[in-house]
Amino acid sequence: MRPAEALPCPYDDPMRQADPKPYWNTNVARHPGILRAVPRGCGHALDVGCGDGLLARKLTGRAKRVTGIDNSPQMIARARELASGHPDLTFVEGDFLIADLPAASYDFICSVSTIHHMDFEAALTRMRQMLRPGGTLVVVGLARETTPAEWAATIAAAPVVRIIKVLRRAHGPEGMPIADPQMSYGQVRAAARRLLPGMRYRRHVLRRYSLTWGKPAR
Repeated sequence: MRPAEALPCPYDDPMRQADPKPYWNTNVARHPGILRAVPRGCGHALDVGCGDGLLARKLTGRAKRVTGIDNSPQMIARARELASGHPDLTFVEGDFLIADLPAASYDFICSVSTIHHMDFEAALTRMRQMLRPGGTLVVVGLARETTPAEWAATIAAAPVVRIIKVLRRAHGPEGMPIADPQMSYGQVRAAARRLLPGMRYRRHVLRRYSLTWGKPAR
């Protein structure tokens, strides 16, 4: 699997984000890495669990068309409100697992802190099906600590995370659904390796992990 080629993007600069009032939190902290993973010449990108559409709006600088899907009416309403000026950006309200979306049609699919709200294996399988051959999938998620090493890493990072949140005035969109993760990091890795052969797994400081996978070209 060849690494995705990155293109310069104005939305990598937090001072030039599309929002009238840009915000930061531990999910937004992962956006630059996600944007760098978008393949060159991306035709259509899909953001699963798009929330208020912040990442989807940033993706318009990397893809010709962008679709965001979320099952929260409040989040989709806000996303559509903020999408003016982006004619190639569409938002869909619905359950990703059963929504009427075209299979094998997206060059890039991403999902940030959403997959733990769904059946993990069903969601990864559907994302794999939606991805065009040669496309790239990036999932950022949350998981439970179950080993001494995992707890040690979380505890060691806690003071730094707290300071960063205070300095950056961390917050998110009002009304965003919240759920505790049920799967452990080990369970996530095992399931992802089985469903996405060759995927790259990373554990991040701010209590997140990421999965990056390139679908084999035909």
